[in-house]
Amino acid sequence: MNPGLRPSLGADAALAAALIAVDPVALGGVALRAPAGPLRDHWLALLRQCLPESAPLLRVPLHATDAALLGGLDLAATLHSGKPVAQRGLLARADGGVLLLAMAERVGAGVASQLAAVLDTQQVVLERDGLGERRPARLALVALDEGASDEERLPATLLDRLAFHLALAPAGPEDEATDWQRRDIEQARAVLHQVRLPDALLESLCAAALVWGVASLRASLLALRAARAAAALAGLDEVDESHAALAARLVLAPRATRMPAQEPLPDAATPAPPASPEASEPTRPEPPPADPSPTEPLPEDPSAATQPADPQALEDRLVEAVRAAIPPGLLAALQLGQARQARAAAAGRSGAAVKHQHRGRPVGTRRGEPRSGARLHVLETLRAAAPWQRLRQNATGSPARIQVRREDFHVVRFRQHRPTTTVFVVDASGSAALHRLAEAKGAVELLLAECYVRRDRVAVLAFRGPGTELLLPPTRSLARAKRCLCALPGGGGTPLASGIEAAGELAGQLARQGDTPIVVMLTDGRANIALDGAGSRARAAEDALVAAGVFRQAGFTALLIDTSPQPSDAARALADGMGAAYVPLPHAGAAGLSQAVQLVSRPPR
Repeated sequence: MNPGLRPSLGADAALAAALIAVDPVALGGVALRAPAGPLRDHWLALLRQCLPESAPLLRVPLHATDAALLGGLDLAATLHSGKPVAQRGLLARADGGVLLLAMAERVGAGVASQLAAVLDTQQVVLERDGLGERRPARLALVALDEGASDEERLPATLLDRLAFHLALAPAGPEDEATDWQRRDIEQARAVLHQVRLPDALLESLCAAALVWGVASLRASLLALRAARAAAALAGLDEVDESHAALAARLVLAPRATRMPAQEPLPDAATPAPPASPEASEPTRPEPPPADPSPTEPLPEDPSAATQPADPQALEDRLVEAVRAAIPPGLLAALQLGQARQARAAAAGRSGAAVKHQHRGRPVGTRRGEPRSGARLHVLETLRAAAPWQRLRQNATGSPARIQVRREDFHVVRFRQHRPTTTVFVVDASGSAALHRLAEAKGAVELLLAECYVRRDRVAVLAFRGPGTELLLPPTRSLARAKRCLCALPGGGGTPLASGIEAAGELAGQLARQGDTPIVVMLTDGRANIALDGAGSRARAAEDALVAAGVFRQAGFTALLIDTSPQPSDAARALADGMGAAYVPLPHAGAAGLSQAVQLVSRPPR
């Protein structure tokens, strides 16, 4: 690409590439969220420009096997020599450089755990095919995240170990990046071990992490290392406040899970009384006389510039540095208690993963015979037989053939995801019809359209009057579901226990059929019809809690949406009894209900 036509990077993106080149092992790497294109290529070229010329830059394919990552038996060399010969994997070959993980949002749990172990220990442990080796693997990982939505994200195992989480975007005219050169990185590496970190900055960074809900200790450690690398890149031997603010912006801001508590407001209101000197002088120790000449100490005491400021003020500035780096959309989500990390932990809408002998995605091999449709893995079978060829050929006197025996057979293992069925349990009683039945219908209609796109099945149960009715058996028909909802009347008593029992029975039936059931109950939690049909509120509440306990012991994933005008204790107690997530939505419409179901009811990966 013509350098004059290439897209410009932001200053933070360019600085992250330089910091990774300064201290790749300690910082772990970068989670780079950007589609394939010139912008991402420009960032990778800048990283290559900062790295030493001898540093390797290798790419991991999407479905990399254990042998490709860790190394394994060199089949040709083993057959030639008659003894096990090991070959190096990608992790060992990337020692001293950078490993690129393509399409990282789709990486499997096995590959993620192996990469995480290497980032922790900086070595590769190879114990397979009769081999036992340990090789250094001091590297940084660049995870290329090409996910189209927030649901497609890297495994939390990797995200926790990568210092920077970058979402690339073209830079504006006010955000010009610096083109770091290799000589700048070499100078920073030379002085990195001499950089000191004051205790006040260390405490302030850790406090800022706690304020923003960053619970992982790795995040605070990565922020400290990023601050030291930034100071070394600036040619300094001590970290100052600007480097700490930079580390908070790059490392802590993408990990924020909550808004800071609004406690500074009372403190900000208390300085108002000292504005009247007559009232404040007799009761306070007069702070102004303690600083008789505010302008004189600055030039006379040059050491004052290096001393840390007030710890609370420093912590507040770091908190504001994190706030300034958080996108407005994420700030709004944090204010609603909807953290990005909670969404990342539930990436995907597929059901639970189960092993299968014939169908699904290949996930490795196992020893076994190709019976009952099992598929023979030829290469792994030859690897298992290769170390024994010299002994077998000497025993049989036929050196020209490769001898494979029964104990060498390896078959392919598969894994597939169960289909997901969402069971909507709607309170159609008189109180619900008065409050939220129309909104509940609208939310279910929105979710039905999304389930249709994902090919999930849905079912609808409604309880009112004497009992519970299955309005819609599990289906993928959107038109049928809409007709069923439009015909749903409201009114009558609230047989809450009957609704919970029916939901548990239907979920159990779906689980036995191989589906992953998710129960979404929309109710205000106020029961007035017992299981035997008696109109007693006390007995109805007791029966509902008993049915909730039985449902909880079954272990189904559930969400209870409180549809009462204000959050009610009865609905919260019912959700606790069922083991369900509780979402009160006192003044939200159909769109709000739909968002809550999407956020909470996703089954874990």
